[in-house]
Amino acid sequence: MIRTRGLTKRYGAVLAVDDLDLDVAEGDVYGFLGPNGSGKTTTVRMLLGLVLATSGEIELLGRQMPADAGEVLPQVGALVEGPAAYPGISGRANLALVDAIGPKGLRASRAGRIDDALDAVGLGGVDGRPVRTYSLGMRQRLGLAAALLRTPRLLVLDEPTNGLDPQGIREIRDLLLGLNDRGTTVFLSSHLLAEVEQLCDRVGVLDRGRLVVQERLDLLQQPTGRLEVRTLDVGRARALLDGQVEHADAERLLIRHPDAAALNALLVGGGVRVELLAPERRTLEDVVLEATQAGSDRVARP
Repeated sequence: MIRTRGLTKRYGAVLAVDDLDLDVAEGDVYGFLGPNGSGKTTTVRMLLGLVLATSGEIELLGRQMPADAGEVLPQVGALVEGPAAYPGISGRANLALVDAIGPKGLRASRAGRIDDALDAVGLGGVDGRPVRTYSLGMRQRLGLAAALLRTPRLLVLDEPTNGLDPQGIREIRDLLLGLNDRGTTVFLSSHLLAEVEQLCDRVGVLDRGRLVVQERLDLLQQPTGRLEVRTLDVGRARALLDGQVEHADAERLLIRHPDAAALNALLVGGGVRVELLAPERRTLEDVVLEATQAGSDRVARP
């Protein structure tokens, strides 16, 4: 569904995207991650033909971009850098304008498709008030409704849950998973790593314009070979396991041990109150932090 080869973008002396090879297969829910300034939004804009690449190739839906944009983009729903809307008219009127730009022959079904899109994102009961009175979360929902108007084969979303409360985030997650179950491929750029863990099956991590990780999430989160033990008796556990504890804090130990059952028996027999004993797995946060070097966008006092 998305394929790039050697995709590169320069802004003068600044190398924003560096020799990028993306592979997003049909049916994926693909999380596109990386620190601020890593090149994610520039990449998304190139995929959609909003910015021209300096070099490299882009394929969407098996067609070349931007050469075949006229055939490809009607099958792609997108929400990039926040929702755009005319503030003085209603959300429904905004969606009608968006739909009018699309292929001919869809006018007869426009009202029904607008109703369906608004219902899908939780705005079915919206009235005729202008968009300027909408909250940030409502604007975000409206932008997602615009992306869903034509039942796209591919959804390209940049921070789609920005401004939503926890209930809204869950609703959008369920919506996207439902669309994916019905055949829509989802390409999602987000900073909410916990949300990506629940939603995506593959991830790519960008660092300073280069793709440093591209893999199935379940493979990235395979057991590390250590066992995690949670207990209030950390000191007693360390004394029993002299030399086997590789990390410990107030209520948690990471232990290199070949047999979880034997370890549990040893700890319980030694009077340790074991609250949890399980294989350690890397979180998505661990994966991203290990793979990137760009750091945060904090500015320290000199």
